[in-house]
Amino acid sequence: MTQKFGAFVALEDVSFDLKVGEVHCLAGENGSGKSTLIKVINGVNTPEPGAQISFYDSAPAARVSPTDAKRHGVHVIWQDLALFPDLTVAENITFDSFIAAPFAPRGTAAKTDRAAQIITRLGVKLDPHAKLGDLSIAKRQLVAICRVLDANARIIFMDEPTASLTRKETQTLLDIVRKLSGDGISIVFVSHRLAEVLDVCERVTVLRDGAFVGSYPTEGMTQKRLSTLMTGLDLDEHPRDIENFGETAIEVRGLSRDAEYDDISFSVRRGEILGLTGLMGSGRTEIALSLFGMTQADQGAILIDGKPVNFRNSRAAIAAGIAYVSEDRLNLGLVQSQSIIKNTASTVLDDLAKPSFYLSPKRLRALCIDWIARLKTKVSDPRLPVSSLSGGNQQRIVLAKWLATNPKVLILDAPTVGVDVGAKAGIFEIVRELAAKGMAIILISDEASEIHTHTDRVLILRGGKVHKDLKPATVNEEALEEMINA
Repeated sequence: MTQKFGAFVALEDVSFDLKVGEVHCLAGENGSGKSTLIKVINGVNTPEPGAQISFYDSAPAARVSPTDAKRHGVHVIWQDLALFPDLTVAENITFDSFIAAPFAPRGTAAKTDRAAQIITRLGVKLDPHAKLGDLSIAKRQLVAICRVLDANARIIFMDEPTASLTRKETQTLLDIVRKLSGDGISIVFVSHRLAEVLDVCERVTVLRDGAFVGSYPTEGMTQKRLSTLMTGLDLDEHPRDIENFGETAIEVRGLSRDAEYDDISFSVRRGEILGLTGLMGSGRTEIALSLFGMTQADQGAILIDGKPVNFRNSRAAIAAGIAYVSEDRLNLGLVQSQSIIKNTASTVLDDLAKPSFYLSPKRLRALCIDWIARLKTKVSDPRLPVSSLSGGNQQRIVLAKWLATNPKVLILDAPTVGVDVGAKAGIFEIVRELAAKGMAIILISDEASEIHTHTDRVLILRGGKVHKDLKPATVNEEALEEMINA
């Protein structure tokens, strides 16, 4: 099938097939055409003449409507889940089915009973009476799955389902995917986490720049080969093994905060990349928040360039040369509705307004264009909202806004969440370049491959304490992952 938007070709002669009960990965970089293909199959988009779409034993059709797709059991769980936070679990699960059957019993008891049956079928623990807004992301994922099961799903597309989950939550979700497959439900898994793809999927279809690269069995497939198929590039990377660093930029001595972390000590020199890793709840992000002045430690000391500092807020930390890229890019890193220009300049507005207290649009634009060029960000028009960019390019804008402050220490908290493999390589290329120019960098990640390849030293945290302090180059990736998950 082919899909065009004006002169832009989003999909060109793409083929896709799915077996009953199969777990199939749809892989490709952002902009490769994955979402467009899903929307064509789901009936949202109309392909160009000549396309053929068929479900099970149905005759081939040139297009399907959203009603047709639902009648054939096609459902999509998008990354934002599209649930209703103010409704209960039962109301969310039964929402579609009660719309489809307007004369069915509509009382709370009927909805609760129906939802309870689906929850039992899935074999998970959910309270039908709980308000959705009070649940964790992992629980909301389960509600979204229950909702499509209640609507008699036979084909489920899952868009980045594990992007915001812990390792344990991810494993639970993958087990559920296997259970659904065993029940004859076909799953199309879209994820940038290639290890998960190879673990749970039987086949993978690769798209690149809107074109069909091929469909391959996952047996025998490696992450490296899949990355190459997706990008067309050889992304072979080796662990850093650098010895010559500058003076100490930041030092932490005996830092403790009740119920979060205890007796944390480390230093990072100019040009060095320190990794902080560990399971969820190990204290990684909590330490970063204290280094950035968003929380205060109960005891211990932070030194910048050998001088003790006491950050009462993030403004004080920024003034001292600390920059923090949050793991929550969508809600904390960027203002999605604001322009790329305004997001880039948001951290240095006071400086740009000097000496006349007037924010010159020309200066704002010049700053943005400069950082777009430096970080090789793909932007068609900097006046567009930042939400118009792909995940990888949004992350470059987050980096730009903090690098504009000219920091001494850059804290990166899960900088590649929701970013495709090609964009990840680009982000880490920027990180290495910043380190080479003398910036001290703290990289927080739960991905063993990222820590192993991109850090000079790593602290493995457990229960808020430093469990191990080692050089990743001295161990292989598998050993490092075992230490993290031990």
